[in-house]
Amino acid sequence: MKYFFKLLFFALIFLNYSFIKAQFIMDMNNDSTKAVGKGIYAVYKKFENLKFSGYIQPQYQYTLEKGAKSFIGGDFPSNSNNRFMLRRGRLRIDYSRFDKKGMSSLYFVFQFDGTERGVFIRDFFGRVFENRWNMFALTTGMFPRPFGYDLNLSSSDRESPERGRMSQILMKTERDLGAMVSFEPRNSKNSLRFLKADIGLFNGQGLAADRDFDSHKDLIARIYAKSTPLFDTTVWVSGGLSILQGGLESATKFWYTTQKQANDFLFLVDSTDTNLGAIAPRHYRGADLQIKIPNGKHKGNTEFRFEYIGGIQTATASASDTPPTVPTTNNIAQPLYVRYFNGIYAYFLQNLGSTKHQIGMKYDFYDPNIRAKGTEIGLLATNFNATDIRYDTFGVGYLWYMNENFRLMLWYDRVKNEKTQLNNYTSDIKDDVLTCRVQYRF
Repeated sequence: MKYFFKLLFFALIFLNYSFIKAQFIMDMNNDSTKAVGKGIYAVYKKFENLKFSGYIQPQYQYTLEKGAKSFIGGDFPSNSNNRFMLRRGRLRIDYSRFDKKGMSSLYFVFQFDGTERGVFIRDFFGRVFENRWNMFALTTGMFPRPFGYDLNLSSSDRESPERGRMSQILMKTERDLGAMVSFEPRNSKNSLRFLKADIGLFNGQGLAADRDFDSHKDLIARIYAKSTPLFDTTVWVSGGLSILQGGLESATKFWYTTQKQANDFLFLVDSTDTNLGAIAPRHYRGADLQIKIPNGKHKGNTEFRFEYIGGIQTATASASDTPPTVPTTNNIAQPLYVRYFNGIYAYFLQNLGSTKHQIGMKYDFYDPNIRAKGTEIGLLATNFNATDIRYDTFGVGYLWYMNENFRLMLWYDRVKNEKTQLNNYTSDIKDDVLTCRVQYRF
C-alpha cells in the first residue's frame, strides 16, 4: 500500500508542476544567461507528453443475507450483509512519443489498482506504431484482451457497478500477458478509418496466475466497426465480432464432457490415453452491437447495447473459470471438465433532459452448461453440481454526473438462479445487491 501512496504523491507533484504558466517557463528560457532557466525548460519538454490520470470508487453495498456470494464486488463477509469498501483506486501513467512529423511513434502505460485489500498491477504495456502507412501497431505486455465490448469498457465509464458475471468468470481481471497486432487507419482520408481489427497471442490465465503453466497460447481476435451514422440519419451504430481459440493442457487422461445418454444429458468421462498432455478446448465466439440516438444539444442520448458470447469452456468440476494453475488436490492432478456455455448482456441508457442525469437498465445471463437444466442439477444420475447453474441478473439504476470529476451511482441488481435439486438451490437464493457509489476522477 505504501508504494501506491508514494506514486500518488509524485503524481500530485507532477500535476501541480504541469499547471505552471507557460509564460513563466518561456521567460526563464528566454534569458540565455540563466542555466537554471534552460534546465527547467528541458525538463518541461521531456515530460510534456507524460499524463497522469486516475479515479477512486468508494461505495456502500447491502444484500439480503449475511455471507452472500456475489459477482457485484465480491462475496460478502460471513457475518455481514452490508459493507463500505473501496472498490477501485486506480492510478494510470501514460507516455506518448511523436516523430518529427507529429505522428505517434511510441506509447506505453503503467496502471495500478490500490484498495484496502492491497495494491495490484493492471496495465503494463507498450505500443509501437508504424508511420509509413499509418495503419498498424504492435502492443506487448499486460493489457486488456481484445474480446467483446463489455470486457473493454473502462470501469470508470461503465454505467453499471460491475461487468457481467460471464466476463468475470471467463476472463478474470480482463487482462493478460501477450502480444497483439492492430489495424487502425489513422489518416482521416483513409476509406477504412471506421474499421479497427486486433489479433494477438496470450498466455491464457491472465492476472489470476503469477506465471504461465503450459505451452499453449490463446489466439484472440476482434474486428470492430466504429460508430457511424446509419443511412445519414442521427442514429449512430457500432459493433464487432470476436473470437478466442485457446485451451488447457491436461495433466491427466480423464476428461469429462456433457453428453447425451438415452434422453438425458450427463457428464461422461473420456479416459483415452492420448488425453494426457493434450489440449482441452477453450473456444469463445462473440458479437456485439451498440446503438446511440442523440436527444438534442446538451440533452444527452438514448443508447442500446447488446452482446452475445457462446462456446466451449474447460475448467474443473467445482468451477467454470479458467484455472490459474494446474488443477490439483493434495498434489494429485485433477480431471478437466468441458462445458458448452452461452450468455448475453443488454443495456438501455437514457439521459433525462441533460447529460448530468441518466437512468440505466441492464440484463445479463450466464449459463455455464447449456446442456444441464435446472431440475436435472443435483440428481445423482447426471452428476451436475452448483457450477452448472444458470444465473440471470436484472439491474436498474440512476447516475448523476455533477461534473467531469464526480459521479454518483445508485444501482440495484436482482440476481436470480435456476431452481435445482441441490440442497441450497431448490429456490432462488437471496443475493440481490444495492450499490451506492461515488467516483472521483482526474
